[in-house]
Amino acid sequence: MSFLTLDLNLLRVFDAVMTEQNLTRAAGHLAMTQPAVSNAIKRLRESLGDDLLIRTAYGVKPTPRAESLWPAVRQALAGLEAAVTPGTFDVSKANATFRMAMADATAAFWLPSLMRSIETEAPGVNVRMVPLTTREPRPMLLRGDIDLAVGFFPGVAAQLSSDTSSPIRHERLYSGRYVCVMRKNHPLAKVELTLDNYVAANHLLVSFSGRAHGLSDEALAQLGRERRILLTVNQFFTAGRVVANSDLITVLPKHLIASTGMTDALVWRELPFTLPAVHLDMLWHERDARSPAHMWLRKHLESMNTSAITAATAD
Repeated sequence: MSFLTLDLNLLRVFDAVMTEQNLTRAAGHLAMTQPAVSNAIKRLRESLGDDLLIRTAYGVKPTPRAESLWPAVRQALAGLEAAVTPGTFDVSKANATFRMAMADATAAFWLPSLMRSIETEAPGVNVRMVPLTTREPRPMLLRGDIDLAVGFFPGVAAQLSSDTSSPIRHERLYSGRYVCVMRKNHPLAKVELTLDNYVAANHLLVSFSGRAHGLSDEALAQLGRERRILLTVNQFFTAGRVVANSDLITVLPKHLIASTGMTDALVWRELPFTLPAVHLDMLWHERDARSPAHMWLRKHLESMNTSAITAATAD
């Protein structure tokens, strides 16, 4: 294949199909017919000598070649968009699809406001949520699986602060604190929460990996103490339901208690030991840094939930 003979319009189609993982949805996004999209992908396959996309019962699955190609294509298209239309981005006329990764409680906290804004300001913008099951989302960003990750990534944020060569960018959205959460009529809700009665209780830990060891266990170990983790779950919503209906206690970021949907059944108490602050960070790849649509999304996430955070963290 010669790059000089490659129809670059095919790359726009490829980007849309990779984003949607479905030919019909990609066609709608591009204002093309589904046969036209299929034909474009066929021509790109022939040019590159790779199948690129394999049909499945649920859409299409990219080949390793397609996955390695997509980040470069997205970065190039974003750069061209920024160069061709500088300062003229109109979100009300934009057509874009964002793939975002968040934990369930974070999504419940941020998405309602974002969806209201998209419905009123950006009717052509779509969001595809991807499960976040790790504190290390950089591989997902590097592969182009997602456009944005929002969550608590302490190790990643620390590394990025000192690594100027990384293609991953980040910004802090919020800093808060951890608290101990239990059902309203829990025996510990009626007395002072001391270190002794804290470690004597049965505990639930929110752990994406299922590993029964968290920040609280590290802090307790420094004090020569340990607790019994009876249950680990990988969703904050599940944690809220279980704690509200048992004698287990858990540790949650204070601003995410409301996201469990069990606020009326739960109470929180200050922890009898010190934990580091919990930070909510936004991560993205530099290939999207100059994309007007991506910039709109990031700016919106920065500013849209000030009142929601204030309400969620009010004593």
